Amino acid sequence: MTTEATKAAFLSPFDFDTPEGAEGWEDMYAYYVRFGPERREFDESKFWFCNTLHFPEPLPPFDMIAAEACYMGIGQFQSRTFSIPNVLGIEHRVLNGYVYITANQETDPEVIGKRLEVFQRRAGHYYANWDELEKNWRNKVLDTIKASEAIVVPDLPELEDEEMVTKARGIGSNYKLVEAFDSIMQGYYKINQLHFEMHLLGFGAYLVFFEFCRNAFPDISEQTMSQMVSGLDSIFFRPDDELKELARIAIEKGVDKEFAAKRDVDETVAALEATDAGKEWLGEFESRKEPWFNMTSGEGMYHYPRAWKHDLRMPFMAVSDYVDRLGRGEDLARPINALLAERDRIANEYEALLSTDEDKGAFREMLGLAQAVFPHMESHRFYIDQWSTTVFFDKVREVADLMCRHGMLDDPEDVFMLRVNEVRDAISDLCLAWSGGSTPRGAGYWPPIVKRRKEILETLAEWAPPPALGTIPEEVGDPTMQMLWGVTAERLKKWIAQSGGGDGATELTGYGGSPGVVEGLARVVRSVDEIGSVEEGEVLVCPLTSPSWGPIFPRIVAAVADAGGMMSHAAIVCREYGLPAVVGTGQGTRVIKTGQRVRVDGGSGTVTVIG
Repeated sequence: MTTEATKAAFLSPFDFDTPEGAEGWEDMYAYYVRFGPERREFDESKFWFCNTLHFPEPLPPFDMIAAEACYMGIGQFQSRTFSIPNVLGIEHRVLNGYVYITANQETDPEVIGKRLEVFQRRAGHYYANWDELEKNWRNKVLDTIKASEAIVVPDLPELEDEEMVTKARGIGSNYKLVEAFDSIMQGYYKINQLHFEMHLLGFGAYLVFFEFCRNAFPDISEQTMSQMVSGLDSIFFRPDDELKELARIAIEKGVDKEFAAKRDVDETVAALEATDAGKEWLGEFESRKEPWFNMTSGEGMYHYPRAWKHDLRMPFMAVSDYVDRLGRGEDLARPINALLAERDRIANEYEALLSTDEDKGAFREMLGLAQAVFPHMESHRFYIDQWSTTVFFDKVREVADLMCRHGMLDDPEDVFMLRVNEVRDAISDLCLAWSGGSTPRGAGYWPPIVKRRKEILETLAEWAPPPALGTIPEEVGDPTMQMLWGVTAERLKKWIAQSGGGDGATELTGYGGSPGVVEGLARVVRSVDEIGSVEEGEVLVCPLTSPSWGPIFPRIVAAVADAGGMMSHAAIVCREYGLPAVVGTGQGTRVIKTGQRVRVDGGSGTVTVIG
């Protein structure tokens, strides 16, 4: 039973004041995502944890659409489509700009039983036809991305084109602007529905296999179970592979010296453009931009981490690093054969421990399903979190460019300081003014609001959000919470136990994301702007990683992440590269300082600050 002491371990969401200087932050977010007095009893009865895995920084107003569309998709597939027996969906709230989430769970055994019947039938259909449905899913996603790319954001001209009359078009540019913005938003909501069509079932397959293993082999570790589904063949490695190939081409064409010089991007491009061989290399780079360099440095939830094709720092840094490694005769390939051999060895040994043919058959069936769904679990991140999100935010910027031309914004990036509905209102304002031959009110209305909200976000970025709020649940039944975020009742109690350590803490606990023990100097990296500081042989300490951080992993000896569970990106990629990892530490980036020597034990899930 949950004790009163445990209930009091995390504060109520209503116990926090607004940081000085951030007054009015509430106006940046819709009423329904804020904690409020109308539902205080419900909100205080729930457990909320800060989703730093996806939202490590305070959200600009427009970017809150990422949380809304995401949790709308998760909930509808969990609760309304696949009828996960004990899970009803995820709710989210915002506190001082940070996103907190909770899982609504079903506890009535009779209801759970009825939902289980539906789940087994519907999920069983997807599992039985996984390959075909995954192919269909990919086609649907590609069609949605292409439709978004094809959206034309019109100008508002002084006079409509002559064909408006001669071809009796009947539809004006103001309507087309409204239609374009609405289509951009509809495409984003649609892609987030597709996001979770198969993704949640992947977590379900993992959880069923892992629970079988825990019951059959009580002493088995999470790392061992995870190793049995390693050897990932996923498209999300493709962008990094393209960079490795570009490094080889640079050496072949004799322009590798331009990268070895460690110039900044502009200097490197200028040097390449000065020679025929360099121009050929730039042509090779250009040919790989679509779609592979639609990668950002983030999780695809914020507008400001720009894609590689827009911000060349990450890809050029990676090419420079790979040129150096190839020059030293290193093999850039992942140790895929060793991973597969170790995966099969472990699986065979544990299968041999089972006493009946029935148990052995069940073990193989569940393992086979987990291995089958594994590629999708990471591949979807490229299509959804990276490619489609890059297209989405770029299209919003096209709308913002138009708003700037009509004086409503000072900078296209300012559009992200407005809520989505405020942008829609501003478009109506602009269209009405253009139609009537006047000036939109927004030209004087929005700039001071944008300025104030930037100030508020700067202040909120300095606030340290508590990792959790409210009452610790006796159990966490949501497979997504467990597998992706690493949230279990046991883990939460460990957070509480170490929360008082502050900067003086010498040991952190988290999930053992990837096995192995290593010591090294820590490099704390909180944003893409700091990635270039990582030196070879260091331990990466970060809030989280994303697929675009792939070029970093060959440099490091281990990784420590504030957020994540055994199926988070950092854990998966470290297993694929054979690097120790501890994820879900909660406060690694606060406790550990760059230059400190740390010991990372991916087996026990501990990180020790040595000195």
